[in-house]
Amino acid sequence: MAISSHLNYFVLDCPDCEELAAFYARLLGWSVSSFPDVPGWANVVPPGEYGENFRIGCQQIPDFQPPTWPGGPVPQQGHLDFYVQDLVEGEREAIAAGATKHEVQPSETGQFVVFLDPVGHPFCLCTD
Repeated sequence: MAISSHLNYFVLDCPDCEELAAFYARLLGWSVSSFPDVPGWANVVPPGEYGENFRIGCQQIPDFQPPTWPGGPVPQQGHLDFYVQDLVEGEREAIAAGATKHEVQPSETGQFVVFLDPVGHPFCLCTD
């Protein structure tokens, strides 16, 4: 039996929800929606019909500690993969949006590149 879900989120903890949402909106070309009556929460919403079913949520928490991937005291608990047609162009756009290319690049075939968002969450740009 599966649950019936009409809206799916991937939620990222962060020190400033509006700033992190703005980063992902720039990176993906999506939009930000926030709610004045819900402080500490912002959504990154894809365009068109996808926005009806999926969002990236940015949840502001006190004393946020970024992951220390690939090792360290604060483990990575999840990450996002974004598939792009051109990794070189994707890298340029990610850095222009505010990402940092991680010093550790575990792909032996060059099929993905690891970045950090502005608050330290790892994410990957991938190609088939």
